Amino acid sequence: MGLFDGKKGLIFGVANKNSIAWGIAQALHAEGATLGFSYAGEILKKRVEPLAASVGSDFVEECDVTNDDAIAATFAKIADHFGEIDFLVHSIAFAPGEELGGRFHKTSRNGFRIALDISCYSLITLAGHARELMPNGGSIVTMTYYGAEKVTPNYNVMGVAKAALEASVRYLAWDLGKDSIRVNAISAGPIKTLAASGVSGFRKSLNYVGQVAPMGNVDQEDVGQAALFLLSDHATRITGEVLYVDGGYNIMGAPDPTMMDGGEKSE
Repeated sequence: MGLFDGKKGLIFGVANKNSIAWGIAQALHAEGATLGFSYAGEILKKRVEPLAASVGSDFVEECDVTNDDAIAATFAKIADHFGEIDFLVHSIAFAPGEELGGRFHKTSRNGFRIALDISCYSLITLAGHARELMPNGGSIVTMTYYGAEKVTPNYNVMGVAKAALEASVRYLAWDLGKDSIRVNAISAGPIKTLAASGVSGFRKSLNYVGQVAPMGNVDQEDVGQAALFLLSDHATRITGEVLYVDGGYNIMGAPDPTMMDGGEKSE
């Protein structure tokens, strides 16, 4: 018996096999979940369809989360295909590349709008649609990052978008709690993904966190296991929370002095 036998859900945000969302999908599949996928843009279709097929999914639909009619149409198809769902994974974030480097005060109005719309508002509207398909309650998980809480150079407007996303998690948790729907976020450490590659200096940040975090860097599988918990009945009364899956990086106030000169961590 798998933890998710008989449970059905949607995953928004798989771009390729390196996506955090794909790590979550694999964890859910291993526990018996029936999955549906939504991708952004025709260019991703040829990447997502084979992945979906590998976990036995026959529901793969494009959805432009900046278009209300497209979202409504996607959820109409979800309703026709699944009837009801038990969970939703939101792993969607985007900002124009030119906003992810340089001086923050030069953030453009349009770049700000795009980042907040795609990275934050999409959760709110997807949660609203998912609610209609969760008459017996359910669970929603989204992905955030420590740049929402502390300055991460070059993350810029995405840090602001993730801060808004975390606030939205709390308000949605309050709003949907009466419907027995839980809403939580996972704050993952830096992971090599298609989205991360667009942030200036990402490789240096990855190496730094790997040295500073008590347990080093994390990967998609680590995040998948955490999502499995939050989406499962084991987390029945947990909502409105941000769960850090970052090797402990968020607890550190300063790096280990022995690492400052490139040495090894002391025992």
